[in-house]
Amino acid sequence: MGLFFLAPSLAQAHTGVGPTTGFAHGLTHPVTGLDHICAMVAVGLWAVQRGGRALWLIPFVFVSVMALGGALGAAGVALPFVEKGIIASVLILGVLIAAAVRLPLLVSVFLVGLFALFHGHAHGAEMPDTASGLAYGLGFILATVGLHFCGIGLGLMARQFNSTNWVRYGGGAIAACGVYLCLA
Repeated sequence: MGLFFLAPSLAQAHTGVGPTTGFAHGLTHPVTGLDHICAMVAVGLWAVQRGGRALWLIPFVFVSVMALGGALGAAGVALPFVEKGIIASVLILGVLIAAAVRLPLLVSVFLVGLFALFHGHAHGAEMPDTASGLAYGLGFILATVGLHFCGIGLGLMARQFNSTNWVRYGGGAIAACGVYLCLA
């Protein structure tokens, strides 16, 4: 993690950071940047913190809308403020978790869907013409689901040990990463 602070270019999993072809590269794309890791884990943490139907609905909506955003990006459809939206997702989700904010479920789903559109667009737009779109897309979707499960697992573990404040501390750390990404 310290490498991200010493070399800010490693902090974002976008243009020019490693190869981006095929399933394996689609799988590694979301886990090679602080922005994606923080946002995906945050989605899982926030889903656990919200509880109830949000536990499955928030990650499901994120993955579904991210896939749509990926298709739009791969098709060359322009979307303004993608990088800013990705960084905002890290900062805002971190703050929501740290403050234990309980927005109405529909608002939560809309917000996560908006962030997912930016993340998906970035994945799709950076897919080279030589890549298999289906294989690459499947890779980044599976990696995203895995990171959501990490967040969900951490949140459930904190709940199991009656340490829900740790989830809030995790949100604070994610928000701090969002501030760092704003400044990097």
